[in-house]
This record gives sequence, structure tokens and C-alpha cells, in this order.
Amino acid sequence: MHGSAAHKQRCSLMLNGENLNIETGLTRYSNAKAYRSNTPHQLKMVNEYTGPPAQELETFLPKDAKNGTSKYQITPAKTDVETALVAFDPFKERKCEHPTTDGETLTHLLKASLGTGILAMPIAFSYAGLVGGILATILTAIVCTHCAYVLVKCAHTMYHRTKKTAMSFAEVAEVALENGPQWGRKLAPFIRSCITYGLFITYFGTCSVYTVIIATNFEQVIEHYTGTDINLRVMIALLLIPLILLSWIPNLKYLAPVSMVANVFMCAGLGITFYYLVTDMPPLTERPMYVSVLSWPSFFAIVIFAMEAIGVVMPLENQMKTPQNFIGLCGVLNQGMAGVTLIYILLGFLGYVRYGDAAQGSITLNLPVEEIPAQAVKILIALAVYCTFGLQFYVCLDIAWVGIKDKFQKRPTLVNYTMRTILVTASVLLAVAVPTIGPFIGLIGAFCFSILGLLIPILIEIVTYWDQGFGKFNWIIWKNVIVCFFGVVALVFGSKSSIEDILKLYF
Repeated sequence: MHGSAAHKQRCSLMLNGENLNIETGLTRYSNAKAYRSNTPHQLKMVNEYTGPPAQELETFLPKDAKNGTSKYQITPAKTDVETALVAFDPFKERKCEHPTTDGETLTHLLKASLGTGILAMPIAFSYAGLVGGILATILTAIVCTHCAYVLVKCAHTMYHRTKKTAMSFAEVAEVALENGPQWGRKLAPFIRSCITYGLFITYFGTCSVYTVIIATNFEQVIEHYTGTDINLRVMIALLLIPLILLSWIPNLKYLAPVSMVANVFMCAGLGITFYYLVTDMPPLTERPMYVSVLSWPSFFAIVIFAMEAIGVVMPLENQMKTPQNFIGLCGVLNQGMAGVTLIYILLGFLGYVRYGDAAQGSITLNLPVEEIPAQAVKILIALAVYCTFGLQFYVCLDIAWVGIKDKFQKRPTLVNYTMRTILVTASVLLAVAVPTIGPFIGLIGAFCFSILGLLIPILIEIVTYWDQGFGKFNWIIWKNVIVCFFGVVALVFGSKSSIEDILKLYF
């Protein structure tokens, strides 16, 4: 720069309404002026000087000369905060060692929703009628799918607010309450504990019930061909090693083929069942189209617990390569639940037309046990439930591992597989000790699934969008009131049904 004071110039620039003085080593220009352009964050200085050649500063400034006028453009750099807000993408930042594709996630979702509860659909239709059953099944599917959608959508919102890339169900609830209204912040730790323990107890008990279902189906077929009585507890104990081996599958990526095989077994079993249902089917006019609305709560209690898979939603989303594809109009969630709903309607409709009020709690009990196809159904369903055990067990594994992994940093793999073995062994031992555990787990499931699957997601939605409002006429609040009604109905009538089963079993 030229050192003479006579060659110094002070230019006044306007930046967002504030004056900035820039002292240069150029010759003073008489009519220099600065202004802010209409383009945001761009500054222009107009210099009408047409004298000596460009000095040092002018050499480095981009300019556009026109009619002897030089225009210099200065674009200020973004602040660190602005850069962080633009740059953070929770889906791109997520680091998952073995991410699952959309197709693999869809396979898991189908398997989680197509459980043994689907076999109770014919008796559920007896509480609503043929047309009523179809409409009520669609309505139930919409409610269950919506609650899962709300959970994932709120989780994605929390990712951006907290700069996290993945959360469990319990973490989503805790973070939403901590960042929500003042009245909910004290509830955050309590709600997290309730969700964690509720999911663990429910899915651990479900794994024990699955063990009993597998053993019972194989026991019936073996006894039919051998003519000898087999102790059910012995059959359950024999499943210990196969179940431990299944639990050793390390992640959902490698568990996807097992879920696919389970879906094949279940579809084959249902296919044979459909064959029996359409054989000698009576006219539709022999079955009522609708029944009293007073009996519909029993229908909802059965179907909600059959469809509900809230415990696997966040584990599946957390392992996805493209988690943003889980929700959306044509997302993985809607695709899976649409297919599940169709199968539920078909089995419930055809089963009720075929057997009417004689339909039993599991439609397989209505099949002729002496026929080979009916025996094949039992084996196929037993194999499907065995393959499903791994997915249900993953919920317990995920919760337990998050709780202890920080305490075992030296040999995490050894500790992880030891924990898997211990949990499966405990599940099988519970089934051996109490083979009639089904109704008790049904009572726990009625309590937990109605609260965790329906009521907690709407609570999370309310606190997440508390500051943003609830839409025109507060429609989100009114919508959540309807969902809350379904949750209370499922809680009351599901618990009532399970208590009745317990009383029948022991009295």
C-alpha cells in the first residue's frame, strides 16, 4: 500500500442498515458512495473515478465497469450458526454399521404386524358383522398407523432440534417433554422409564408366549402321529438351543432374511387356511352385515393388539439407510400397513362367513386336525412364530444393551452375546415354569400397548408442536381426542378380556 496519508480513502458501506468504515490505501475519490443492492447479503460500491490505473485493493475486488463506473461486489461470509443450521442433516450424519434398505425394513414391519393375533380375526368379525368388520378394521388400521407415523415424525423433528441422528422410543418422549412446555419437563424422566420398562416387560413376555405357541403346535402334530403324550414343558425346553442360535443374529440387516422366511411360512399357512375357508362356504346372507355397536369395543380390543407393533417402529427406523422414507404417503410404514390391513380383512371376513359364531380364538382350532393340510398349517405357523421370535426379541435386546453397554467397554461383543444368551434362557425358563402364561401376558399387553401404542404418541405430538400451534380450529387436538378414545377402549376391554381368560383358566 502507498504510505502517504494523502492517498488514504475512507469508504462508507451499508450492511443491513449499519455503517461500516473501511480504510484503504487508494487515492481519495471525490464522489465515492456505497449502497446495498436488492440481492440479500450483497454489497456494491459505485466509484465514478476515471483517473489513474487500479491500485492494489482494486486488483483483488471483482468489478464490473460500465460507462466509466466501477462496481465492486462484496459478499460477507455466513456466520458459524448459519453454517451449522444449513449443514446439519440428521439422515446424512447418521452412522450405522449395517443399515437396512427400504425393502428389508418393509419385510420386518410385515412380520411384526402379521403375528399370531391375525388368527383371531374371524372371532373379531363376530363382534362387528361382515360390513361392520371391514369398516372397523380399516378404522383401526388408520389409528394404529397414524400413531406410529406421529412417533416417527416427531422423532425427525427432534433430530433437527437436538442435532441427534437416532433415538429410541423412550428417548423421543423424553426429549420432546424436555423441549416442550414447562408443565411437561418434570415428567420427562418418569415417562422415559415407563416406556422403557413397559416395552421390555411386554416384549419379553411375548417371547415367552411365542415359545409356548411353537412347542404346542409341534406337540399336537407329534402326538397325532406317535399316539404318545408329550410333556409340554419338555417341548419348550428343547427349543432353548434353537432360540439361542436365532438370538445370536447380530443385527436387523442379517435378520431380514429370517423375517422373509417367516413371512413365507405365514403366507403358506394362511394360504392353506384360506383353502379351508372357501370350501363349502355358506351364503353371505346367513351372516349379519352389522351387529350392535355396543359389541364393537371387543372388536377393537382384539384388532388393536393384533396389529400393534409400536415397539419395533423406532428400532427399524434407526437402522434404515434412508430413514426419511419410513414415513410419507408411499413410505415404508403406509405400504406395510396397507398390505397387513388387506390380509386381516380377508381372513376375518372369510373366516366369519365360513364358521360364523362358531369361530374360535384361533382359526386353526376350527380346522380338521386329522387332515394333513391342517397339520401342515400348524407346522408352518409354528415355524413362522419361531422366525418371528428374533424380531420380537430384538426390542428387549436393544433396551437391555443400551442400559449396560457403557459399563462394558473392554469386551463389548462378548458381553453382548452373553446378555443375549441369558435373556433367551430366562424367557424359556419362564415359559417352562408357567406354560399358561398367555393370558397374563395378554393382560400386560392390553395395558401397555393401549398406553404405549396410542396414548403416548399423541402426548409426544402435543408437546413437540406446543409452541407452533395445533392447526386451524385446533384440529390436531380434536384428532388426538378421538385417538385417546380408542386407547381407553382398548385398555378397558382388552384388560377385561384377559382377566376373563385368566378366570376361565384357574376357576
